[in-house]
Order: sequence, then structure tokens, then C-alpha cells
Amino acid sequence: MTYQTAIAKPPAGLDGLDGLSVPTAPRTRTGKFRNPVKMHAMGLMQGLSLMLRVLFDKPADTVPRQAIPVHAITQRQLLDAPDRTLFRLGHSTVLLKLNGNFWLTDPVFSERASPVQWAGPKRFHKPPISIDELPPIKGIILSHDHYDHLDKAAVIKLAAKTEHFITPLGVGDRLVAWGIPRAKVRQLSWWQSTQVAGLKLVATPAQHFSGRGLNDRNKTLWASFVIEDRGVKVFFSGDSGYFDGFKEIGRKFGPFDLTMVETGAYDPQWPDVHMQPEESLQAHIDLQGKVMLPIHNGTFDLSMHAWHDPFNRIAQLAGERRLPLATPEIGLALDITRPALDGKWWVPLVERETAAAEAAAASA
Repeated sequence: MTYQTAIAKPPAGLDGLDGLSVPTAPRTRTGKFRNPVKMHAMGLMQGLSLMLRVLFDKPADTVPRQAIPVHAITQRQLLDAPDRTLFRLGHSTVLLKLNGNFWLTDPVFSERASPVQWAGPKRFHKPPISIDELPPIKGIILSHDHYDHLDKAAVIKLAAKTEHFITPLGVGDRLVAWGIPRAKVRQLSWWQSTQVAGLKLVATPAQHFSGRGLNDRNKTLWASFVIEDRGVKVFFSGDSGYFDGFKEIGRKFGPFDLTMVETGAYDPQWPDVHMQPEESLQAHIDLQGKVMLPIHNGTFDLSMHAWHDPFNRIAQLAGERRLPLATPEIGLALDITRPALDGKWWVPLVERETAAAEAAAASA
């Protein structure tokens, strides 16, 4: 597979670097992408210890014992929804209606975030709408190629009803190799932008890594995205550790009406690639966000923390700082410009789980 390289003279359909002086995505001498700040390498023994913990020492509360509330969505409901509405479908999959068109971020509809469907992290809940029921999609925004963000089966099924795929460098070549027509794919380096159907999309830096197998680590780029619709701005973090890049993005493109920032799958052993909730909130502040929507949670078990820990911690932190936080139940409509600051839907669920566990212990 041949990956596109960062380009000084952008092809048709791209806006180039918009006059920004910030360099595009850096690479190593072997052509692999890298983060601006060197990441901490996990040693062999540390990696083995982590693997053993994940396999044999998982806390019981990393997966909910009761059903998470999910609101089914119909195609009619989507078509009737006003502009600048979004629906959280799970994990980092968000459906946005902008300028009369529908956009999807990191669509994952498979049962498991895994290279195989008989093993690997299993969904806590079904998607609130099926791919078949979705209306035509103007564009899909992909942040990177990990299995919980780039679902091959979903992308292939979505291809017939999707006009555009916006990806970081190299990720688009994967799609083409899977049969997606190259004319539908636009690949961006950091700080490059493109315009589609009245929307401006800018690929911005993130601190993460890439790869879907043993031999392709960092051969494709990872990115966050700025999404601008006639003055309304949304930020989509993809996956990222905390870094100064959020401040740079905020200075260049903020303020944002809504930031969709990863808040989940964190652990002290991988601080470079995922943020603790305290860092997620700081990223939102750095971005000059008005309202934060925490994503990357509530759908898959990808760490050692309780499934509800991201919600509890970010809600407490936002409350202490008196910062608006939107935590809609899966499938509920959210107005991007005037989002409802929902109640803590997970709290009664956790209370019921705790009561059931206590009752079981008492009767044992």
C-alpha cells in the first residue's frame, strides 16, 4: 500500500494550509508519522504486566450490569430534525446535521471493536439506528485507523450512501484498498482544510498513534478536526493525549460552540495517548469551547476503569469549574448551538448496580 505524503501544493478540493505557519505532520526517517513530543515507550515487562492485568485482573465494573438507556432513532426523525442537530450514536460515533446534510464521525456499528467478531471489546448497547435506516450521508470524518474508530464492515456498507470520506493521510488509502472509490476520498495532513457542501473541515494535530496490525504502526496519520458551518464551530478530538496543541487550535480556530472531546479508556500506564478527565476538561478550556460533549465512553470496555468513571469524573470537574457539560443519553437529539445540559442519566443505573451487588453479597 502506498500512502500519500504531506503536500506543499494541495490537490483540487483542498484549501492547503490556509496561510498557517505551523508545520504539517512530522515523519521519521523511515516514513512513519510521529508526534511533535516524544512519547514514553512501554518496556517489555511493563507491556506483559499490562496484558496480564487486562486478561486476568479486570475489575467487575468495567462493563455495566444493566442496560444503558438508548433511544431508537428513525430516518424520518433525522430528516425532520432542524439544522445544527447532533445525535450521539455511541463511543466516538456522532451524527451531525449541518447545512441540510448529514455527517458521521468515526462510524462504528459492529458488535466488537476488533479485527474479528468472535473476540475483543463488545458493545454495551446496540446503535440507536442501523446503517440501512440512515439517510444519505454527505460525508464521513475519520480521525485514525484503530478498530474502535475505523470499522471496516461499517465503512464498506456505508460507502453506497456516502458522498465523501475525509481522512488523515494514509487512512484514505486504506479505504481505497477496501474498495471505496478514490474520487470520494480526501486526505489531509495537519492544518490542511477542505470544503464540502458549505462546510469547512480542518485536520488538526492530535497526540496518538496508528495501526491495525503488527507491522503498520504509525504508517497512517491521526488527527482531530475542526468543523465549521457558517460561523458555527464544532471540534472533534478523535483520540489524543493532552498536549499544547489544543491551545494552538483554540488560538487559531476558537471559540468553539461545542467540543466533542475524548473522555474514556484512560489509564496511568498510557498517559501519552488518552487523557484523564482532568486533562479532557483542560483541553476543552484550551480550545475555548463553550459547551463540552464528552465522547469515547459508554460503549466499549477499553481500559481498567469503571464504565461510569468518565461520566462521574468529568461531571464533577465541570461542576466545580461551573462549565457547561452536555451528556445526552445515546440517541437523543442535541442542539449544537443551544445544547440541553442533561442530567446525570448514569447515576440511577450505578445506584441500581450497587444495590444489586450489595444484595447478592448479603445473601451469599
